[in-house]
Amino acid sequence: MTAIDPAQAGGPEVLVACERPVPRPRAGEVLIRVAAAGVNRPDVMQRQGNYPPPPGAPSIPGLEIAGTIAALGEDVGQEHLGQPVCALVAGGGYAEYALAPVGQCLPVPDALSMVEAAAMPETLFTVWTNLFERAYASDGDTVLVHGGTSGIGTMAISLANLFGLTIIVTCGSDDKCAAAKRHGADYAINYKTEDFVERVADITNGEGVAAVLDMVGGDYVARNLKCLAEDGRHVSIAVQRGAKAEIPIFAIMQRRLTLTGSTLRARDTAFKALVADELHRTVWPHVEAGRLKPLIDKSFALKDAAKAHARMESGDHAGKIVLTTGYTP
Repeated sequence: MTAIDPAQAGGPEVLVACERPVPRPRAGEVLIRVAAAGVNRPDVMQRQGNYPPPPGAPSIPGLEIAGTIAALGEDVGQEHLGQPVCALVAGGGYAEYALAPVGQCLPVPDALSMVEAAAMPETLFTVWTNLFERAYASDGDTVLVHGGTSGIGTMAISLANLFGLTIIVTCGSDDKCAAAKRHGADYAINYKTEDFVERVADITNGEGVAAVLDMVGGDYVARNLKCLAEDGRHVSIAVQRGAKAEIPIFAIMQRRLTLTGSTLRARDTAFKALVADELHRTVWPHVEAGRLKPLIDKSFALKDAAKAHARMESGDHAGKIVLTTGYTP
């Protein structure tokens, strides 16, 4: 099969097509003939040598795919063969075939194209587990999400609209703020021209937000805490500005704030299967009805993965970037 499996870390230019054996599914796994694969920030970090795959994961990057099930491992029912699915994977997505635990697969309904389906799992699993489960966001809450036009940000906006949240996002330009609002954000703050702490206070009449979903880290953490209402929850999912932060412990005590966070890729298959089951029950009816779709920025052929990474690193994208293999189910 054709795959993208760089021999060394480096810039986007190391992402060149090569030949690799088609993997064979083990017990509980399915082999998916890949139509499309989502591109995510962890893929860029892996290519740079800053985010090695977890033990047992393939060196081929790619954390989410869509296609059809082409072969079954032991203990997987025959009814799955030939089914169109999207899946969260620990790696291997940048290829014409990839393995996925059957419990991490979700059906692709008629309302989604394969490109759209491939852009769903990584951000959907991440936002659901962190904003709705760890931060307990619920109907009526106001939340702050950084990176409003990223894949995470746009998925957070979509889910906020479906589940009754008021969502404030930050973006790096007026154009991106406008794009976030077109996608459904209630408020969008240009962090380069405005102090988001002051703007959140204005928007919430000084009360603050129930939760912050933070992918920035570093000096943003203390600023995020100033945005929280009493009993607010701060959830860290990435550390783009640094893995260390100085926090005001006494303020956390006085206002009963909660600081938490998680990473998804290294979690075990059982946990991810539980999340997939919950998403299938609570979110997938909205997908099937056409009420939830990812915002797609641009798609590239698999052989042009370098161009896809260059676009992500440029910061010009709004929504998800997707690779396509040429296979059309």
